[in-house]
Amino acid sequence: MKAKELRDLTYDELVKKENDLQAELFNLRFRLATGQLDNPMMIKSVRKDMARVKTVIRQKDMEKAN
Repeated sequence: MKAKELRDLTYDELVKKENDLQAELFNLRFRLATGQLDNPMMIKSVRKDMARVKTVIRQKDMEKAN
């Protein structure tokens, strides 16, 4: 997911997206530990998406503060 797409979302949608990504990351790590994960690079991808979401959330918080 691109940051430009994330900036178009509302604050509540971003928080929901962050929660969904956290749940997905948990599931991927669990599958990795049990040996059921086919593509371990998915963990890296989800972590980067989560970082993008958190960055956009922080930017929106800063805009509200000003």
